[in-house]
Amino acid sequence: MDVLSDLLHRAHARNATVRQLIQRPPWALAFTGVPPLTVVAALGGHASVRLDDAGVTPVRLAPGDIALIGGPQAHTIADSPATPPQAVIHGDRKHVVGGEGAAGVGAAGVGAVGVGAVGAQRSLGPRTYGDGLPGATIMLRGACELRGEAGVRLLRMLPPLAVVPSGPRTRAALDLLATEVARDEPGQDAVLHRLLDLVLVLALRAWCAGPEAPLPSWHGALADPAVGEALHLLHDRPAHRWTVAELAAGAGMSRAAFAARFRSMVGEPPLTYLTGWRMALGADLLSDTDATVAAVAREVGYEDAFAFSVAFKRAHGASPSAWRRRTR
Repeated sequence: MDVLSDLLHRAHARNATVRQLIQRPPWALAFTGVPPLTVVAALGGHASVRLDDAGVTPVRLAPGDIALIGGPQAHTIADSPATPPQAVIHGDRKHVVGGEGAAGVGAAGVGAVGVGAVGAQRSLGPRTYGDGLPGATIMLRGACELRGEAGVRLLRMLPPLAVVPSGPRTRAALDLLATEVARDEPGQDAVLHRLLDLVLVLALRAWCAGPEAPLPSWHGALADPAVGEALHLLHDRPAHRWTVAELAAGAGMSRAAFAARFRSMVGEPPLTYLTGWRMALGADLLSDTDATVAAVAREVGYEDAFAFSVAFKRAHGASPSAWRRRTR
């Protein structure tokens, strides 16, 4: 399994929500209390995405563009960067700016009615909100949580706000997601979650291929036949008792040349990289399972639970037992 696939598999998105907005300008919705990863896409018309962080420049989305918001960043989606929010959505509650109280956000979206067109409010169907009038902007917004340390590593690949330009593959996935978000059939949530996963994977892959992506060093190393093969081996069998000589043989290089090449491209020696990955896997096993520390140690390649505990505390600043209590 390649490194990106391994991260995506282990950081599998959960508690995903997908909503569609059909709103005629001027409109703006602010989102707070958001999960660690948000996907915003323009289907028809243009839109602006801005973060509460003043150090991040707002971006403009053309039809088919996708914005990836990495981290639990409060943000506003609007027709223009200058449009003030008409409603604030915090978790599953909507607060209309200048209004009284808060309304729930159910499966039909933000009340499934318009937030900006007086007298034009009407039902638009499941998971869809807005006014639906001619000239409206059509947007999709998906949000999800990522699992554990694998999710942390995945988020490190992204800046706070990244834009993936429209492309034939991402647009096809978006069109399918837009078709399904308006349906309300048995198993619909499962369909939407898997389609959101597809959009996310395609968007991440497109972002990684772009010239401005501030990617971790290992991503560039994947293109190198020798180092990329070694990374695949480490992720396929993290519990194996790897030696540098064995990895070099698998990569078809001498031990010295392989070690120098790996460190040059990845930024750390092969076994240091392996230890870091084992500690990430161990942290997630401690959080997500009831396995004993000894069992977790064996799962990630340590025969001695004490040696695992020492390495774990060095990596995470807490013992395995303390980490389990804290993360649960």
